[in-house]
Amino acid sequence: MNVRTNTAQVEQGRARRVALAGSALLLLQLAAMTAHAGANEQAKRIYERIAGVPPSATDLTTMAGMISAAPGQQGLLNAAAYATQAPTFYSVTLKNLVMPWTNRDQTVFAPFNDYAATVIGMVRDDVPFNTALSADILYVVNAPGLPAPSAGDNNHYATAEANGVDLMSTLKQTTQSATYGIPSAATAGLMTTRGAASSFFINGTNRAMFRFTMINHFCNDMQTLMDTTRPTDRIRQDVARSPGGDSRVYLNNCVGCHSGMDPMAQAWAYYDFVGTVVGDGTNTGALQYTSGQVAAKYLINSNNFTFGFVTPDDSWSNRWRAGSNSVLGWDTTLPGSGNGAKSLGQELESADAFAQCQVVKVFTAVCFRAPTSAADMTTVSTIKASFKAGGYKLKQVFAQSAAACPGQ
Repeated sequence: MNVRTNTAQVEQGRARRVALAGSALLLLQLAAMTAHAGANEQAKRIYERIAGVPPSATDLTTMAGMISAAPGQQGLLNAAAYATQAPTFYSVTLKNLVMPWTNRDQTVFAPFNDYAATVIGMVRDDVPFNTALSADILYVVNAPGLPAPSAGDNNHYATAEANGVDLMSTLKQTTQSATYGIPSAATAGLMTTRGAASSFFINGTNRAMFRFTMINHFCNDMQTLMDTTRPTDRIRQDVARSPGGDSRVYLNNCVGCHSGMDPMAQAWAYYDFVGTVVGDGTNTGALQYTSGQVAAKYLINSNNFTFGFVTPDDSWSNRWRAGSNSVLGWDTTLPGSGNGAKSLGQELESADAFAQCQVVKVFTAVCFRAPTSAADMTTVSTIKASFKAGGYKLKQVFAQSAAACPGQ
């Protein structure tokens, strides 16, 4: 009995060792396959990362041929550029990337709107993205059965989404001034689209527009931009100087944001959004621009500190050109001050941090990881330099990012 038991145990042990050895060999084989992924595997990965769907047999063959025909980075770039021609690149990948920029909840499930349509159109047409915060630009959907674009509602874009229109073929470039009746000099790219206005100009004090512009286009929220060394003379009356009776809270926290934000947010002093927003994100109302008239929201809660700054006009100043936020890379050829949203938009979109943010967002979306390693940060730096030198074409950034992480 003991002999049989020992024999069985020996056989079981041998079987386990064989199984473990087989598993180890399989893992090594899989690792080797991954480490030496061929053109087909790389083509499939690139297409799925850019187009958001698996490639057809024809697309796979074409892209694999491009990779094989030009070994190295150029073949990968050619294949990635091919993938950006897929309609789903615009209706899936780009749309999912952009929609969170358009609302305070930062959700992809918000109704499709003119902000998102304009970004998608600019990418498709290679419109320089360093005009995104200043240009008189708007994209509408040129498809049958849609309500006309309106300054008062989002029905044009919501219906287009409900109808499943092909964004790649139907988006048409126009201007906000022609479509919404905003003076061209008062347009400021994405910031004065109806989608942005209904989210960031409604109620409040227009500071939301500044905060979400920093989040969306500088990849920083206010907590990471705080600088308590900046002058406080432009902080508005509504900011209490002794919150809860403790002036240290103001000096060590409030000043850090408001000393830089308030002088720049003054650029929107003539803007407001008058309307309503319901729970599902739909809204009615329109952006209102009144030249020479400061919106009442800039003057609210004046009793919080009567000696605070009273907004007289839409002049703005960038106090972050000095101090810790000088690292954002402001363009020294610009004056760093001006009047109105358009000139502020030019100040923001010309900063190195603006270009850096776009590249980081695209790299993260395409490679499914944030660029945290030294190698990834070097790649991002290289792509950013190409982005800036090549005319700020964001579609190119998608191709370069996908080529940088195709699988080896």
